[in-house]
Amino acid sequence: MQTYDVIVIGGGPGGTTAARILAQAGKKVALIEDSHWGGTCLNAGCIPTKMLLGATAPQGLLHAQERVRIAKGSIQVDFTALQNRVTRFTKGTSQTLAKSLAALGIDLFEGRGVCTGQKEGQTQVQVATAQGPVSLAGTKIILACGTSSAAFPGLTPDHQNVLDSTDLLRIAAIPESLIVVGAGAIGLEMADFFSSMGSTVTIVEAAAHIAPTEDADIAKEMLRALTKKGIICHEGAKAKSLSSADGKARLELEDGTVITATKALVAVGRKPNSAGLGVESAGGSLTARGYVQVDAKLQSGPDLYAIGDINGLTLLAHAAEHQAAYVTRHILGETQSDYEPGPVPSCVYGGTEIMRVGLTADALLRQGKTVETSQAPLTANPIAQASGGTAGFVKVVWHEGHIAGIAAVGHGVSHLVTVAQLLIKDAYTESRLDEIMFAHPTLDEIIPAAIRAPKSSATGA
Repeated sequence: MQTYDVIVIGGGPGGTTAARILAQAGKKVALIEDSHWGGTCLNAGCIPTKMLLGATAPQGLLHAQERVRIAKGSIQVDFTALQNRVTRFTKGTSQTLAKSLAALGIDLFEGRGVCTGQKEGQTQVQVATAQGPVSLAGTKIILACGTSSAAFPGLTPDHQNVLDSTDLLRIAAIPESLIVVGAGAIGLEMADFFSSMGSTVTIVEAAAHIAPTEDADIAKEMLRALTKKGIICHEGAKAKSLSSADGKARLELEDGTVITATKALVAVGRKPNSAGLGVESAGGSLTARGYVQVDAKLQSGPDLYAIGDINGLTLLAHAAEHQAAYVTRHILGETQSDYEPGPVPSCVYGGTEIMRVGLTADALLRQGKTVETSQAPLTANPIAQASGGTAGFVKVVWHEGHIAGIAAVGHGVSHLVTVAQLLIKDAYTESRLDEIMFAHPTLDEIIPAAIRAPKSSATGA
């Protein structure tokens, strides 16, 4: 049996970050991955999706200039060539990642790792590799196994006409029509891309509005942009069943409405990859929803940590990396403080984007807190004017004179996320803005404009 200081199960952003830092600190590390090095983010999520959206982005820029009668023409995207490029890039990056980890002295195991018990102060892990089972033992265990596409009863992908996000990313041809069930980040980004490629897209969202984790006014602006693009959106519409029928996807809503399309995407959330992992055998426990239960130090047991999606705290790749950095410091004895994520950034990408750092006004109001907001339209920004993407705005959420959140909707607003995060993290106020020299002209200038704008009381959706 091979023994290690730390065994990391899961080779996505969190797992690879943890393994790298620990190996560089002199620890003997094993890293286990059962699918592709880089995890879902690199191979079937963040990266391939952004490469698709990057290919259609020039269409949006051209259309914006057409609206102001400056340019005209057309841009055709070769979908087969695009798919080949995505495959080459993700495969090459995954291989390069594995080589760089191995070069640090990390032992890489390809297969499913399962915790099988504890003995003499170490956790036993069995790895089912293609060459046969391998037995490992580790003093510390980090679970970084991520999540996979979730489904509800009656809304289960059959991988023929009813697809999950991985299926849709690998589809051979652009469907004539597409139903998207779920209007979170995955659903909105997929809808944007396939609409740009010529599909007739219909979005169905059970919540009161699309982008359900955002404030209603942000969602309303996104709805306006999608509608203008020709995407049909059904908000507050609950799906009853989704299945393949006569070679198409057939969606029936609870109100009796039936929608058919060439393909359908189920994008109703994610579920933790914890089944059969043996968390209890490693001294940990699961929540009712199957996430690994962790304390304030991201521990599920004395020598067991869980980072990233699998602990259910924040389902974002950069959150996994941030948690990994904290856990490695804890293992190395560099901190005993509780994990503090700080203001968490999130983005929805596409022709019209959503950016948010911190809390929404609605979330604060539900906590019974007094809330004010201020905002500035993108029309007031010269860079937005130059690109032609002037629809949208930046919104600042205030509580007791402090910035609690900054959100934006519009073309290119994802580029504002880091400056927004730093302003909130360092507790900047309107009176401190003069400490920062914002370059001119930049899109960044819209954030201080929103901070300095008149405030009004928020009353909820």
